Amino acid sequence: MAWVEKRGTKHRVRLRMPDGTVTTDSTHELRADAVLRAKEIDVEVARDTFIDPRGGRIPLSDWVPIWESTHQASPATWAAYRSHLRLHILPTLGPLLLVDIRRQHVKTLSVALGKRLSPRTVADVIMVLSMILQEAVEDRRIPFNPCRGIRIPKGIRAERPHATAEQVAAIVARQARPSDGLMILTAAYTGMRWGELAGLHRDNLDLATSSIYVHPDVGALHEVEGKLYLGPPKTNDSVRHIRLPRFLTNLLATHLAEHPHDTVFPGARGYHQRRSNFNRRAWTPAVAGDPKRAIPPILPGMHFHDLRHTHKTWLIEDGIPEIAQARRLGHRLAGVRGIYSHVTEPMITNLVNALQRRWETTRAEDTDRVVRWLRPAA
Repeated sequence: MAWVEKRGTKHRVRLRMPDGTVTTDSTHELRADAVLRAKEIDVEVARDTFIDPRGGRIPLSDWVPIWESTHQASPATWAAYRSHLRLHILPTLGPLLLVDIRRQHVKTLSVALGKRLSPRTVADVIMVLSMILQEAVEDRRIPFNPCRGIRIPKGIRAERPHATAEQVAAIVARQARPSDGLMILTAAYTGMRWGELAGLHRDNLDLATSSIYVHPDVGALHEVEGKLYLGPPKTNDSVRHIRLPRFLTNLLATHLAEHPHDTVFPGARGYHQRRSNFNRRAWTPAVAGDPKRAIPPILPGMHFHDLRHTHKTWLIEDGIPEIAQARRLGHRLAGVRGIYSHVTEPMITNLVNALQRRWETTRAEDTDRVVRWLRPAA
């Protein structure tokens, strides 16, 4: 049972805990408020909803390691979480006790971050903070999550560019290494992610059936804190077989015959490539051009990931069913569409034939130049 004690000019609510210790729940200016709180505590104890105030009297900086010890996430996700904590959350809110973090603290943090970070990054930072504080709620350390209901302006996201088949061929033809060019071409005609292509192993490329298998355990190359390793693809739905058009199968067969490495698209020394190196060396110069050398741009500002946008756009133009598009890109349709829609062999055949036609109907000088360049012995 809780009771009220006067201490100086204030009134504090006291109670005896199950372990026999006496603690203070709260302090009030008016006795009436303290009495009301004492009655509320008695009701909460009877309903087993009372939160021990001592549990929340721990700094956020001390609670984070406790949360980290049991939270499960991929290495890449952990790297992002720790970056947000180190750079944005703990410098501002770390010294505060969990019970002292108010909604205004969170809103002030989001406003300050919004002055120097993108809306997407601010939303990610607040999401991490909310996740940590929600765990404190579930652990019955604080009564509510001060991040709940706070809206972060998303801003206006610009539409990402996509390329035509001719533009893809032009980007490929500008590569200094045939392996880089073929990797770009494969991305455009399969919709595979960077990590899925950079980590692709010979064993997962079946030329006999013209298909690529994205493996559930080692189907993607990841880079976390400067270290490269093979691991699972982005989602469970990313584990898939991707059928290849005939021209791409032929180019890949020649490519594999010309190098002995296990990785289909190796770096200069035969090992896995870093995305930053590839962008600096191969991708950005090709799409941005070089005015000093009178090389015009093709699609300045386009990212390698935009080849997935390109592939999706091509499938839409060719009238491919939405379920077949989603399966090829490693997505899952939401709701009833995903449950009652299925991909059939005729759908896959139509999809691959459409990609083959797109290649064959690309301007002859573009495709001939790419084929001659990728297959100099032909």
